[in-house]
Amino acid sequence: MEKGIDNSHYNRLYNDLFWTWPIISPPEDYIEEGEFFIKQIRKYQKSEVKTLLNLGSGGGHVDWVLKREFQITGIDLSDNMLNLARGLNPEAEYIRGDMRTVRLDRIFDAVIFHDAINYMTTPEDLKAAFRTAYEHLKSGGLLLTFVEEWKERFVQNKGNIFTKTKDDIEITFMDNCYDPDPSDTEYEYTIVYLIRKNKKLDIQYDFHRAGLFPLDFWQFSLNEVGFKVFGVEKMPISHENNDVLPVYIGQKI
Repeated sequence: MEKGIDNSHYNRLYNDLFWTWPIISPPEDYIEEGEFFIKQIRKYQKSEVKTLLNLGSGGGHVDWVLKREFQITGIDLSDNMLNLARGLNPEAEYIRGDMRTVRLDRIFDAVIFHDAINYMTTPEDLKAAFRTAYEHLKSGGLLLTFVEEWKERFVQNKGNIFTKTKDDIEITFMDNCYDPDPSDTEYEYTIVYLIRKNKKLDIQYDFHRAGLFPLDFWQFSLNEVGFKVFGVEKMPISHENNDVLPVYIGQKI
C-alpha cells in the first residue's frame, strides 16, 4: 500500500461508507473542539481574523461551529465528504485538493488542520502540509494543528467501541490501533462497523494508515517551515473518552 495521504483505494469511510459519518460522528460532537479553536484564535491573533482555511475539512463538522465566527474555505480529497460539507455548511466554500500540494493563490487570516493531518505518514508529507498552510497565510497569520497520536504515548492494540443511532439505523463502531513497525512513522487504524437497518445486521470494515511521530517533531517541522510556535495548548475531547490532545499554535513571521 502506498504511503502518504491518498488512502482512497482502501479508506472506505471516504468512499462507500461516507454516509455513516454524520451518524457515528455528528456535528454536535464538534462543538467543544470548534469553540476551543475559536478561543485560541482570539487569544493569539495579532490582527482580526475573518477568513479561515481548513485543510482536510472532511464532512465539515468542525466548520459547522467555526462558521459562527469566520468565513470558511475547506479543502479535502474526498468528493463524498465535500458534498456532505456543502450540505451542512452552504455558506462555506469547499474545494477538492491535496493538503500537501494545493495552491489557491489566495491568503487567509488563519489556517487549521483538524484530524485529517493524522494522514500524514512521513516527515516529508507533514512538512509539505505545513508549507501549504504557510503559503496561504497572511504575514502574522495563525496556524492551529493538533496531534491525535504520537510515539511517546502510543498504546499497541488500543481500541474504542460505541454505538450511535439515527432513525432506523444503528451503528456499532469498533476500532483498533496497531503499529507493525515501531521504526517507521506510521500505524494501522482498523475499523469494524456493525450496521443494523431495521435490526438487520450488515458487517463492514475499513483500514487506514496514519502518522506517528515523536511529539517534538511537530514543533521542529513547524519551525523548519518558518512558523513561530507560541506553545502548546491542551484541547479536551469529551466525546473521545475524555482525551486531552496537544494543539500547536504557530504564526507566520
